[in-house]
Amino acid sequence: MTSAGIERSRPERARLWWEIGIVLALSVGASAVYSILTIIRRVAAEAALADQSAALNTSQSTDEWVDLTYQLVGIALGLAPVALALYLLWRPGVSAFSRVGLDLSRPARDLGWGFALFAIIGVPGIALYAVGRMLGITVAIQASGLGDYWWSIPVLVLSALRAALVEEIIVVGYLFTRLRELAWNRWVIIGAAAVLRGSYHLYQGFGPFIGNVAMGVVFGWMYTRFGRVAPLVVAHLLLDIVSFVGYPIAVALFPGIFGTA
Repeated sequence: MTSAGIERSRPERARLWWEIGIVLALSVGASAVYSILTIIRRVAAEAALADQSAALNTSQSTDEWVDLTYQLVGIALGLAPVALALYLLWRPGVSAFSRVGLDLSRPARDLGWGFALFAIIGVPGIALYAVGRMLGITVAIQASGLGDYWWSIPVLVLSALRAALVEEIIVVGYLFTRLRELAWNRWVIIGAAAVLRGSYHLYQGFGPFIGNVAMGVVFGWMYTRFGRVAPLVVAHLLLDIVSFVGYPIAVALFPGIFGTA
């Protein structure tokens, strides 16, 4: 019997594996493949990792309104895999949002745990990035390459929300649900999802890989303990908002660590 209490036939298990493969290939799985290829190229390059950089939230046009349009369209289309995952989890009488714990049934508790996770993960994460830069195993991450427009901060917040929803709903809510239905062990699921989370951050270097694996273990344990993805989305959103919006401040204060090579 699976954790869902259903004995699954071999064709049903095969269908689930195909479904998982398709969802991941359209989202974080594809990112992981490209990230692995990128880190191989970076390691093979003449320049050391510490002298290389990775840009996030880059400008798409020199025209302000064209750039804004591209940013908003990119954010909206980036949520399509999330919609697919939720659609596949939907069952008659039970919404996918309630299945993964992304509803408004416990708003105060979800926000509280989200802020707690943000504090637990955020400070060590910044420290790990700084140590990784000093050890030469992490590239310089340019968290915001947008121009100085009135819409830059709102777009960065929306970009952070997209990342939080994609990663936590697909890597945790969707993947954990499906792997439980395939009768995977709890800690095997947590470990596999954590390594997946780290792998699609490898383009940033080995420091972010280690940090995101650790984050994945904590988030995975939280989800298996409480069954709610909402606190993870809140924590991830806060982490990315601080990273994206606070990037110029970090560069100004610590150019040797957060500045580009």
